[in-house]
Amino acid sequence: MSNLFSIFQKYHAIVFFDTETTGLYAKRDKIIELAAIRVEYQKDNSLIITKKINDFIKLPHGNKIPTEIIKLTKITNETLENQGIDEINAIKNFSSLINDKNTTVLIVAYNAQFDLGFLYETMTHYRQEPFITYLNNADYLDALTVYKDRYPYPHKLIDAINTYKLQNKVKNSHRAIDDVMALFEVFKAMNDEKSNLLSYVNKFSFNPKYGIRGQRISKVKYFPQS
Repeated sequence: MSNLFSIFQKYHAIVFFDTETTGLYAKRDKIIELAAIRVEYQKDNSLIITKKINDFIKLPHGNKIPTEIIKLTKITNETLENQGIDEINAIKNFSSLINDKNTTVLIVAYNAQFDLGFLYETMTHYRQEPFITYLNNADYLDALTVYKDRYPYPHKLIDAINTYKLQNKVKNSHRAIDDVMALFEVFKAMNDEKSNLLSYVNKFSFNPKYGIRGQRISKVKYFPQS
């Protein structure tokens, strides 16, 4: 039986996602890579990835990726020019993973406040489309909040990978699709460790030293966590 059985009793699907961006501020910077997987529970008690996206996103004309981001992610301006798709098409692709008309999808990210902030900001550019409605209809879980509750600093994704001894199974490369697959394994390990993940749904922590970064999400309850 899947170790996520109890979660799939509530949700038809879990969508794990990650972004790579040109900077830290959603109102100023842009998503350059958007990756996600949709995981569903099967009758034989296994899990299957039913949909997967890994899109590079073109920047507006004249915009360039900052040098420090190129060094971190190894994504270049040539990568976006040759392999990138238009922003709206990337958002459509992501929305196809979370658009469940009659059920609620659980969206999971590591530092979800950051990644969801970029999604919301990007989707506001296309108000004629139902993208934000799909996003609002979902529930959210921040794996970083869970990890900070369980372990002392540091709290990067690579620290969680090391804690759960997943080094030979996944990699944290600062590339969105790699980090999504790593998050999936971390999430399963977290649930094996302690099956209280549902208690973190729509609850995000923030460092009281810095406050809540970015746009508040209406259905999320925020609490201070050093």
